[in-house]
Amino acid sequence: MTHIYRQGLDKTAANHTALTPVSFVERTAGVFGDLPSVIHGRRRYTWAQTRERSARLAAALQALGVGPGSTVSVMLPNTPEMVEAHYAVPALGAVLNTLNTRLDAPLLAWQMNHCEAAVLITDSEYGGLMADALRRLRGEHGRQPVVIDVCDSEHAGPAERVGTHEYEALLAAHAPLPRLEGPADEWDAIAVSYTSGTTGDPKGVVTHHRGAYLNAVCNAVTWTLPQFPVYLWTLPMFHCNGWCFPWTVAMQAGTHVCLRRVEPAAILNAMREHGVTHYCAAPIVHGLIINADPALREGLAGVRGMVAGAAPPAAMIEGMAKIGFDITHVYGLTEVYGPASVAAKRAGWAAEDLSEQTRLNGRQGVRYALQEGMTVLDPQTMAEVPADGQTMGEIMFRGNIVMKGYLKNPSATAQAFAGGWFHTGDLAVLEPDRYVKIKDRSKDVIISGGENISSLEVEDALYRHPAVVACAVVARPDPKWGETPVAFVELKPGAEVDAAALIAHCKGLLAGYKVPREIRFEPIPKTSTGKIQKFQLRERARSASAIE
Repeated sequence: MTHIYRQGLDKTAANHTALTPVSFVERTAGVFGDLPSVIHGRRRYTWAQTRERSARLAAALQALGVGPGSTVSVMLPNTPEMVEAHYAVPALGAVLNTLNTRLDAPLLAWQMNHCEAAVLITDSEYGGLMADALRRLRGEHGRQPVVIDVCDSEHAGPAERVGTHEYEALLAAHAPLPRLEGPADEWDAIAVSYTSGTTGDPKGVVTHHRGAYLNAVCNAVTWTLPQFPVYLWTLPMFHCNGWCFPWTVAMQAGTHVCLRRVEPAAILNAMREHGVTHYCAAPIVHGLIINADPALREGLAGVRGMVAGAAPPAAMIEGMAKIGFDITHVYGLTEVYGPASVAAKRAGWAAEDLSEQTRLNGRQGVRYALQEGMTVLDPQTMAEVPADGQTMGEIMFRGNIVMKGYLKNPSATAQAFAGGWFHTGDLAVLEPDRYVKIKDRSKDVIISGGENISSLEVEDALYRHPAVVACAVVARPDPKWGETPVAFVELKPGAEVDAAALIAHCKGLLAGYKVPREIRFEPIPKTSTGKIQKFQLRERARSASAIE
């Protein structure tokens, strides 16, 4: 029998609305429309103007046939147009596909075909590349999206138009939609993002409006982000939709400070010129800041950064603390909208010495407030490991901030969600305070003579050498031990150190069997977000072993 609290108490338009981050834009434009929304070189917009431009873009896309379930691909750097796409496309119930600006033409064509892109918005800087991708898309897949060119006034280099429409002219030709509303069902897809390729096997991660809304709120709650922050775009907005920060900044009526190029001088000059309060970046970008000319950092102590994208080396966290930046360490994956856990800082940590603070802050931490579950489970039994800081298992998530699944890949979706949890593939321990600490990716553990070696532990040791700017450790086949660690190293400009010195350095920090048997001074392949592509390094290590 239905109980009394289900009688005459139905959902109505007055008391129930589908959650969508598009609503943040309408609220902020209505209440704080006169405040700055976007700074990009010489261009300045208020929230009223950004809302109007987004609504004009939505109207133009609608006129081109975009509607619920349509895919709009965008090939854009961190510019106002990229911000506007995050507001306009979801407002139509369409799905935003942000393309990685460092991909090659065959992969771009494959992705646009896989997600059935109806429209492509592309910056003219990438005209030659996108012309090649579009030829392949048409010739190999028979697909021809409508193409809109963005001719950014702040781009001074080579440019090529490849579309039938120009962005600003298209906006001028359409009256803005009266309201940016979003879909009726919050479970509808908001974006499809392709995994960044650290495994060599990209999959289309489909996320929904509910999750994007909740993670945008979590970003603010986790970071105690105040109203009216000044947020610098060092993180590519194409990566996990900028970790949902396009919507977080809208919610808090902040200012987007856009950067086309992520370079130390540009980052630090923008921070100083615009009074930047917050930014997000992968460890490699924080490394650029640490190693920048100290004069560029003068007066910037207290800027708040968020780091994720890869397990950050302890030396990076310690280095940022020494120069006075306040860093929050978060962890996540594309499948959980970017960051979904945080090394939440407890008040007592401030009393610890810097080394212990670095250790505490270097952990992957605890789940975001609106994520239902995050723990470390034995992937075979699905039982939680003991909180002893020793027993390894796999990090798993469940809740509203987990993807819908992989596009057109039901088997991979089922595998990822086996047992009612999302399997990350990251191996970790639960420490006694129930904070999670990653030990390695499952495929990156090196098994040498029956002993497990964490590649991250060896990398941490290498990063503590002052000459090392980037490193990665992978397994090399060994006839006696099965596998031994080999390290790929990049040195800071002007630094000099040989392999013997680095091996001696590691011997002072690691058990003997964990010390790299070989050091290679070679360029390290990385994704555009700073993740090291270890699958390429494993191939190098195997190839070299075969030659020998």
